[in-house]
Amino acid sequence: MDIKEIIAKLHPLERKVLPILKAQTELNAICKAAKLKEIEVTRALQWLESKGAISVKVDKEEIINLDVNGLAYRNNGLPEKVFLCVLNDEFKGLNVATKKSRLSREEVNVSLGHLKKKGHIETIKGNEGMLQVKITAEGKRNLPLKTKEEIFLSQDFPIHLSKIKDREIFQELKKRKEILKVKEEKTVTVSLTGLGQKLVELDLKQEVINRLNSEMLQTGEWKNKIFRAYEVEMNPPRIYAGKKHFISEAVSYIKQIWLEMGFQEMNGNYVQSAFWDLDALFVPQDHPAREMQDTFYLNGTAKLPELWKKIKSVHETGGDTGSKGWGGKFSKEEAEKILLRTHTTVLSAQTLAKIKKEDLPAKFFAVGKVFRNEALDWKHLFEFDQVEGIVIDPKANLTHLKGYLQQFYNKMGYDKVRMRPAHFPYTEPSLEIDVFHPIRKEWVELGGAGILRPEVVKPLLGFDCPVLAWGQGMGRIISEYWNITDIRELHHNDIKQLREARLWLK
Repeated sequence: MDIKEIIAKLHPLERKVLPILKAQTELNAICKAAKLKEIEVTRALQWLESKGAISVKVDKEEIINLDVNGLAYRNNGLPEKVFLCVLNDEFKGLNVATKKSRLSREEVNVSLGHLKKKGHIETIKGNEGMLQVKITAEGKRNLPLKTKEEIFLSQDFPIHLSKIKDREIFQELKKRKEILKVKEEKTVTVSLTGLGQKLVELDLKQEVINRLNSEMLQTGEWKNKIFRAYEVEMNPPRIYAGKKHFISEAVSYIKQIWLEMGFQEMNGNYVQSAFWDLDALFVPQDHPAREMQDTFYLNGTAKLPELWKKIKSVHETGGDTGSKGWGGKFSKEEAEKILLRTHTTVLSAQTLAKIKKEDLPAKFFAVGKVFRNEALDWKHLFEFDQVEGIVIDPKANLTHLKGYLQQFYNKMGYDKVRMRPAHFPYTEPSLEIDVFHPIRKEWVELGGAGILRPEVVKPLLGFDCPVLAWGQGMGRIISEYWNITDIRELHHNDIKQLREARLWLK
């Protein structure tokens, strides 16, 4: 392109920025010298680069700073150290230790995990299944010592990622809630090309009109003005079309898979009784998962269906299922408790209780939210979506179960699927489903499945019948598709991530 032609197409912002590039090369310095906003200078640099007048180098560096919890923990001590300080060498109830340490439930859960891993505490189940803790000799020895985490937090912040020596401790603290915040810092450096050198030597101060207005036309003033030439070759700004959040898109796709295989969708409430969520599925009333540490309980009680007496009999003696049950006394009060459903299998139990023998065979699925009282980290959420399914068919067997799951995972983009023996409270036989990750070249566990036990089926359905069942966490299945390693990123609503996320399989 001829240099006169280039000059004719220069935007007023380019004319203002170009002379400054003789002395300034860094973005912030250019903005200050030009007395322009960063967005205006950035646009001018993009246009000049597309004309070949400059080259732009962008260096990115991650800057680490302390977040809210990081500042608090540096001043007051890490939760695990605070928790350790309130213990003695006799077992103490977890509730007492929690109250004395003044830590949140989430901080206590994190502390328990860290301290048990290091052998600093011991835990036992006390009266009524309540967890009790005590400090070990190893814990006492380490109590006065500074941990690696404490040493890390005592540094002068902010710190450049490249200068962090203990990357393992950094990664560990980064997973924990609001201890560290990582910000990407960009340094933009500009250098003139041969063409740019020629342009800055020219006088670019001459007034050039960027837009023709009605006043110029009325007065005829336009005849004495120099107008900027149109730049038809410049790339226009990218416009992003509206689209579904990628999780919504994945849910729609998963539902379509099961509908195409002839399944009917199950729906139900998030709030359920312990009876439907746990008892009807033959989960013993003293099972650890029923404690407050694992389940979100709500105030109030539920009215139980007449069916509860059958379930009571199965739990206590096995009823007419041929089982011995769990023994002990079944508590109606425990069954009446209200909670946020811990799995979508509650919908399968309610479906079995409603369906009639003449409607068989039948197939059902559900994709819905479930809630677990989990400590939030890179692979655990306290609210997540589960993919559930049941097949009620007198002729169904394990081969059919494998076929359904093989078909589902193939459509989800996984070619290799395998199943391993496992244990779940309400299925026998039970299976773990693994898929082969094509990038990592390893098997990844994605969910559980099996055939529902007679103790579940017979009281709900009224007669014994094979019922294939499966339940998988959707987050694990779909995060692999977007190469997401931290499951929390599924709900970050980062606009850049949403724009760049590739469309789901079609």
